Amino acid sequence: MSVRRAVVLLSGGLDSATVLAMARADGYACYCLSLDYGQRHRAELVAAERVAAALGAASHRTIALDLRAFGGSALTDSAIDVPTGGLEAGIPVTYVPARNTIMLSLSLAWAEVLGANDIFCGVNAVDYSGYPDCRPEYIRAFEAMANLATRAAVEGAKLSIHAPLISLTKAGIIRAGTQLGVDYALTVSCYQADDEGRACGLCDSCRLRREGFAAAGLSDPTRYC
Repeated sequence: MSVRRAVVLLSGGLDSATVLAMARADGYACYCLSLDYGQRHRAELVAAERVAAALGAASHRTIALDLRAFGGSALTDSAIDVPTGGLEAGIPVTYVPARNTIMLSLSLAWAEVLGANDIFCGVNAVDYSGYPDCRPEYIRAFEAMANLATRAAVEGAKLSIHAPLISLTKAGIIRAGTQLGVDYALTVSCYQADDEGRACGLCDSCRLRREGFAAAGLSDPTRYC
């Protein structure tokens, strides 16, 4: 039997590394896609290369699409500070407009070229910052659109968007990845990590990550500034 191919969105963070390990464990040949969108935490792109190699990705590509041209997010606009006061109600300024839609669209294009019927992404709707494009209804809607918009789907090859972390706590994600052999020391989650990948320990992403390791009862391998 031929090996099933899948495109895996890989940011270099904890969640996407776990998803890659899950897809590999399910027997997929994983074609990892990262997006260089002008994010201030560019160390995550280096982390993505490390993770793809460590977890046996069949291929890893990074697409450059500079969203600093639009700004509107603390991750793409240097004039907007990354919040460090803890999680707040509402959608935070670290939300990047349309980022997940852009990344899923790029992964959809590559999946068609590869003849892959599966796309994996690490969105989570439990321990997360409240981004609208991380919700189950969004993933369902994108999958429905993808199956209307592609030649492969119209010709009978239905596409599936997999979000295996969407209902897990951060601790649950960490436990699952640990069982699959993920080395979280390779990953970078901080929204303002320095060039060496060291985390600030104060942004939303750092807080969720640190609390996740504590709740999982596991040592946090994150390097902090």
